[in-house]
Amino acid sequence: MDILQDLEFRGMLYQITDYDELRQRLNSGPVTLYIGFDPTADSLHVGSLLPILGLRRFQLAGHKPIALVGGGTGLIGDPSGKSSERGLNPEEVVDEWTVKIRAQLERFLDFNSPQNPARIANNYDWLGKQQVITFLRDIGKYFPIGYMLSKDAVKSRLSTGISYTEFSYMILQSYDFLRLNEDYGCEMQAGGSDQWGNITAGIDLIRRVSNRKAYGLTFPLVTKSDGTKFGKTESGTIWLDPAKTTPYRFFQFWINTDDRDVIKFIKYFTFLSRDEIIDLEKEVDENPGKREAQRVLAREVTALVHGKDALSRAEKISQALFYGNVKDLMEDEIEEGLMDVPSVTIEGKEIGIVDLLVTAGISPSRRQAREDLKNRAIYINDQCVTDINKMLGLNDRLRERYTVIRRGKKNYFLVKWLS
Repeated sequence: MDILQDLEFRGMLYQITDYDELRQRLNSGPVTLYIGFDPTADSLHVGSLLPILGLRRFQLAGHKPIALVGGGTGLIGDPSGKSSERGLNPEEVVDEWTVKIRAQLERFLDFNSPQNPARIANNYDWLGKQQVITFLRDIGKYFPIGYMLSKDAVKSRLSTGISYTEFSYMILQSYDFLRLNEDYGCEMQAGGSDQWGNITAGIDLIRRVSNRKAYGLTFPLVTKSDGTKFGKTESGTIWLDPAKTTPYRFFQFWINTDDRDVIKFIKYFTFLSRDEIIDLEKEVDENPGKREAQRVLAREVTALVHGKDALSRAEKISQALFYGNVKDLMEDEIEEGLMDVPSVTIEGKEIGIVDLLVTAGISPSRRQAREDLKNRAIYINDQCVTDINKMLGLNDRLRERYTVIRRGKKNYFLVKWLS
């Protein structure tokens, strides 16, 4: 199937300017397209994966992707989808974030392809050089106020208020499309569904200034069937930077995907073939308890974002924590796997088990601690402990620094020893 058919099969095609005409253009030869990513933090998150992988899909189909880092527009802020003004960050902060996001984008695209190499661009390179009077005369004249007010991203903010700073974002993004069209022959812009108004404004600007044809399409907003926000967990946002979200936690995020969402996410976030996806969909229907589709999803996306070595490490930690092999973990693996669990630091060479359970907040009282031990609810380094008089010492430490305590099946606690 061609690229548009593939996007349709995967449920990734939300809006498109002219399906038949764009499909004909894509099938007639390589098309240069771009997607923009504003540096609003020091890392992209999983919500950015759909457009990133969209660029990758177009490149694998023979087209030429440009990943545009918004070093200029990141200083302004996009009004879409927000009820209030975005905080404006200092230029040096945005510069630092731009460098980091550029490095993340470079992991997903092929810049050495002899036929259709990817390109990274930064819109600060042209926006930062603009003079206000010249820009308003040459570009601003093409944007009637009524036209701008009709766009959903602006219209949705009129009741709560919008500054000229964010109001001007549409013009800046449209100018990005024009510059990429003039400099690199870029004919198409893609992005999230909240970017539709900005994309069509850029298409109109290219037509008005250069009398050239340009195209646009958007991907759907990623949602979860349980109503919670995609990319958020109790521990916070799931980032692409392993220093902000460890590969183990990243892996677990995908493992915990709801049965109702797993096939949709496999279509969105993996490069499995149509036949492989159909087989997994059948597996979910017939053997949901096996959760094979979730394991495939977690492996595919973790390897794609963090590499095969990080995937192996994440699987090892998961195996240890869920199937009782915690003693096999190295020191850094213990830290990574139990980063988000409650922890307590103990000074001294030993401590009584009842005192430790109360001190660490594992049991609310000494009486409950004794009950938990009696009821075989307490595990020390995966070994069930029932002796209320047990003293924990050197022999109960992993890598001479840690003791892993589990209450019941899932409640983990980490003890860190200072001596």
